[in-house]
Amino acid sequence: MKQEQIKTLIDALAASDLAELEYTEDGSTLRLVKQSALKAVPMARPPAGARHATGAASAETALPEAAADECRAPLHGVVHLQPAPGEPPFVHPGQAVEAGQMLCVIEAMKMFNEVRAEVAATVQSVLVSSGQEVEAGEPLFRFG
Repeated sequence: MKQEQIKTLIDALAASDLAELEYTEDGSTLRLVKQSALKAVPMARPPAGARHATGAASAETALPEAAADECRAPLHGVVHLQPAPGEPPFVHPGQAVEAGQMLCVIEAMKMFNEVRAEVAATVQSVLVSSGQEVEAGEPLFRFG
C-alpha cells in the first residue's frame, strides 16, 4: 500500500460514521480504528458476516452486549498484562480496582491502547496471558 492510499483511507474513516475500517490488498491488511471506538470497553464481538465486502464494519450492526461482569478487548491485538517484562502486572485476581484504573494494554499496529476499568469492581480472574493475541470482543477479565 502506498502512503497516499493510506492517507485516503484515514480521511474516509474520519469523515464517516464507522468506528473502524479494515482494508486488504496483495496480502497486506490495514486496520484503522477511531480513538472514540477504543474507549468503548467492554465491547462484544460482531456477529459473523457483519462485514461488508470491503471489510469495513457497518455502523448499523447491532453488537451483543458484554456481560456486566466481564471486560472485553476493544480491538484485535497483543495483550500486555504488565508495563514491562519482569514487572508486576497491572492487576491480579482478588484485587479491587477503581473506575478508570488501567487493567492492561493492547498493542495493535505499533500503538499501545490502554484498557481501563469502567466501574469499581474486584478482579475475579484474568482470562488471557501476556503476549497473547486477542480478537475484538474477546473476554479479558472477569469481575466478581
